[in-house]
Amino acid sequence: MIGLRDETGSAPPPPSHAPALAAKIFAEDGWLQTGLKLDHRPQQEEMARAVATAMKGDEPLLFEAGTGVGKSLAYLVPGLIHAVDTGRQLIVSTHTISLQEQLETSDLPKCRRLFQSTPTLARYAAFKSAVLVGKSNYLCTTRLGHALTDRTTLFADADYDELKRIAEWAGQTDSGLRHDLRPPPRAEVWDAVNADSSSCSRKHCDGEKCFYQRARTRMRSANLVIVNHALLFALISAGGAQANGTPKDTRGVLFADDFLVLDEAHTVPEVATANFGLSLSSYGVDRALKYLFNPRTKRGLFRKIGGPEAQQLVIDALEASRQFFDFLAATLLAQRPVVRVRDEGVAEPTLDGPLGALHRILGKLGDKLEDGRERDELLEQKQRIKSLQSGLTEWLTLGDKGQVYWAERGGRKQTIVTLRSAPIDVAPALRQHLFGCGTSVTCASATLAMGGQIEPFAARIGADSARAVVVKSPFDFDRNMRVFVAADVPLPSPQEAKLALDVLADYVGFCTQAVRGGSLVLFTSYTDMRAVAATLEPVFRAAGRPFLIQGAELSRTELANQMRDLGNAVLFGTDSFWTGVDVPGDSLAQVIITRLPFDPPTHPITEAKCEHIRDAGGSPFNELTLPDALIKFRQGVGRLIRTQSDRGVITVLDSRLLAKSYGRLFLDCLPQTAFTTLTRETRDQKFHPFA
Repeated sequence: MIGLRDETGSAPPPPSHAPALAAKIFAEDGWLQTGLKLDHRPQQEEMARAVATAMKGDEPLLFEAGTGVGKSLAYLVPGLIHAVDTGRQLIVSTHTISLQEQLETSDLPKCRRLFQSTPTLARYAAFKSAVLVGKSNYLCTTRLGHALTDRTTLFADADYDELKRIAEWAGQTDSGLRHDLRPPPRAEVWDAVNADSSSCSRKHCDGEKCFYQRARTRMRSANLVIVNHALLFALISAGGAQANGTPKDTRGVLFADDFLVLDEAHTVPEVATANFGLSLSSYGVDRALKYLFNPRTKRGLFRKIGGPEAQQLVIDALEASRQFFDFLAATLLAQRPVVRVRDEGVAEPTLDGPLGALHRILGKLGDKLEDGRERDELLEQKQRIKSLQSGLTEWLTLGDKGQVYWAERGGRKQTIVTLRSAPIDVAPALRQHLFGCGTSVTCASATLAMGGQIEPFAARIGADSARAVVVKSPFDFDRNMRVFVAADVPLPSPQEAKLALDVLADYVGFCTQAVRGGSLVLFTSYTDMRAVAATLEPVFRAAGRPFLIQGAELSRTELANQMRDLGNAVLFGTDSFWTGVDVPGDSLAQVIITRLPFDPPTHPITEAKCEHIRDAGGSPFNELTLPDALIKFRQGVGRLIRTQSDRGVITVLDSRLLAKSYGRLFLDCLPQTAFTTLTRETRDQKFHPFA
């Protein structure tokens, strides 16, 4: 975890001018117009005023701002003013890398130019910002130096070559961040030199040379810290502000006296759920044990400290781990890659004894050493082994009744077994660790409301007392969006699966050929996506049409960049492509939704949540499945119109939109209320995209 402050003052903070200045900045003919020549948007002004008021009053706020409102500036400008005025830190969390990049490269420079353009705002122009990433992403030069010195103890020859490559890169890089090293370092070598260790500390490291300590210094002085949701909730789960040394009676979520904005907040329930549980894999256990001693290479911490007795304990633990995870793979996971565990005793606790023995010998070895780096390292490994032991015990005994437990197979060869758990209801944890920290937390997104009401979302994230506001997009959807709904696609069913895929492929081929610009085709299933791709990829290739598909070599960001550059590509995507993809202009002239995005209630988390709702007398479909699908549908539709001048077509190939009673709720989500019904017989006459 990264601490930004080491001391907290008791003096009251200076007054915040954010509400008064936000009113002048975002008003019609205000400083945003005169300074940056940006259009006045009443919705943006309303949001900026609401955010500034919530920040000054340390109150929670849920704000849905439709596409084009300019929500980033609406929270960054008052947030930076409030941060500079009060000396407090603004934490902005996003779900996607693309939004982080937008904030860094576009929105923050706009804020600085705005502040520089107006004498009244000049004092805010020197604001400092930083990006927060996990400690394990940084190279620690102190650990690197010790690894080079202890290479015969820690590394085999092949690993030493990798270590030398990292050392050479260390002399060239400015960031010391793992993702800047190409090709990526091997995990087992990076483990020995990254900053996620007690060896990397102000006590042991040169603050001018260690990349992590330098980053930590920058972040302590930053007015704004940008983070992603996954790291935010991982840090909160690990103790948040208290783990950073903040006294319990001091407000703050991650750091003392901070305040938060969560953009792309519609993903908060999902991301928080994933990070508030247990994740313990066969691969992770193997790496942790082989860091102590690798029987194949005869290297590791116990080569230098511990001797044959400690080495044999690692060998015993590795064998017990292999047997334990192999047993789960051969029994629990023999038929399916994801299996929920409902009862204790699915496996014997065969790892408990070997891990306990390692825990004890690490403690004994540490007690024999004087205070210093080697003792710190041993005690840290002792805690690491204890965490593995505790996690295994909790999973085998289903130790938390508020969690759902399951196992899954993963990795390229499906040989990694991971033990997982997650809270069935994440609201209590968020109510305590996010909204109960006495500080302002603003949730912003284009899609928070269901049927125009944010209250259901508020209940799901524990923000029951938050003020909720919805403002519409300023875009002219009636003029710039056309909606078509296919009425003759067979309803999804196992019996009609093959026919439905044939019809989908036929429709996707027709609709993409009829639109000159690019088309984003959204699927709810990898299997369906691959089946349709197998039919249409040769057709696209023969027509000279660029074809892109998720799951090949390129990342989501790279695929979106290619689509943007190519101008008329067809991109097939599933789950993550329904949100966060931003391709303005004719490069994305059509979004095709192949199926309404209902999550199948087969995953252990979804299954357990449905049971929880049912046990309370509720309807899982109405309270969970449908609301989730509506938000995801709105996100998918929102990929189309990204700027004032964009125009294009939404094509929905799921006849449930017309055949089911809940279809009206999806139609009500569309920003353009008029739509045209298609069949294969009528589509030639009725399907009229923009020229």
